Amino acid sequence: MMRLAELAPVRLGAPPASGPGGGRLVVQAWLASRGLIALVAVLLALREGRSFTDMVSNWDVQHFSRLAEGGYFAEPDGILMAFFPGLPLLLAASLALGVPIAVGGVVLSLTCSALAAAALLRLGGPWAAVAWLFAPPAVFTAVPYTESLFCAAAFWAWERARADRWAAAALLTAAACSVRVSGLFLIGALAVMILTSRGLDAPGRLRRLAWLALPAAVIGAFATYLHGLTGSWTAWYTAQSTGWVRELTTPWQSFLNTIPAIVPGAYADHPWWAAVFRAEMVSMAVGLGVTLWCLRHRLWAEASWVGVQVLAFSLSYWFFSVNRATLLWFPLWIMLARWGTWQPERPVTARLHRASVVTAFVLSTVLLLWWCWLFFTGHWAS
Repeated sequence: MMRLAELAPVRLGAPPASGPGGGRLVVQAWLASRGLIALVAVLLALREGRSFTDMVSNWDVQHFSRLAEGGYFAEPDGILMAFFPGLPLLLAASLALGVPIAVGGVVLSLTCSALAAAALLRLGGPWAAVAWLFAPPAVFTAVPYTESLFCAAAFWAWERARADRWAAAALLTAAACSVRVSGLFLIGALAVMILTSRGLDAPGRLRRLAWLALPAAVIGAFATYLHGLTGSWTAWYTAQSTGWVRELTTPWQSFLNTIPAIVPGAYADHPWWAAVFRAEMVSMAVGLGVTLWCLRHRLWAEASWVGVQVLAFSLSYWFFSVNRATLLWFPLWIMLARWGTWQPERPVTARLHRASVVTAFVLSTVLLLWWCWLFFTGHWAS
């Protein structure tokens, strides 16, 4: 079975991917991308007088803050039960040490973004990490959101699983499962990895599958905890439906429900909402494309990791929060790295390819700056 690392620009373990040169490039990209995000914040602070806390505490950060301060009943409508406890617990620990949630959350996200980039370096080479660091919605890896924390745990879990270190992979997957429901999809994708790997006998597969009981227990413990609070086994789903209209819908109907949100003139009072919804449509198409790419290369586990998320988003009322989810799709960034480092033999093709890569990188950086502006100014940013 073909490994994802074999499709990366350089095979895992080769000096350019994991040696000092590749590592330096990733460190430089981390500093540059975090610097651009900080630059947008500084300019807004100087021009509009916005405070640091105001800029990094928008949207879900407010829910995480209330959870950290008052638990799941801090909001009377129960919508806080839509969030897993991993990040709020860390923010509560930060608060207990006297560090404000905004500061502690940003430091945590910045640290975890570096860890996630390091895992991507191992999984797909330096350019996969660079692409991820400059992803359009990368602002969510620098503010108190779950993306950095989850990616750090999930990417390293995948890396350890590929190295056949299942104890470490299970612990890291358990950590990921405490942060987002996406951990459930990670368990499934790792199970697919075990079932489709060659050279394993039945007892070997069963031993590796048994390790996945640990992260599954984390999901079960959270569901049991919410049941103890509410008496309902569907408390998480109810909170999602109440707060974010995530009710079960067919993919076609979900697509149709998204169309009115992207047409010109939609949300006249919030002109950027339609643009973000258009990006949601693009992200869904990208997710489908990545899934097909993985299937074409017989990357069954990676295809299941991305594909099941695309399916889950298509079963919601409309396409929503898919832009942020692209940060979780490490095969996407490895695919882009492979394309970006392709070396055509014909000079004309090579020049066109270089121009395309530069254009794509510039566009991604511009979108990153725009997304930072959206989030820091309180506009909905997915």
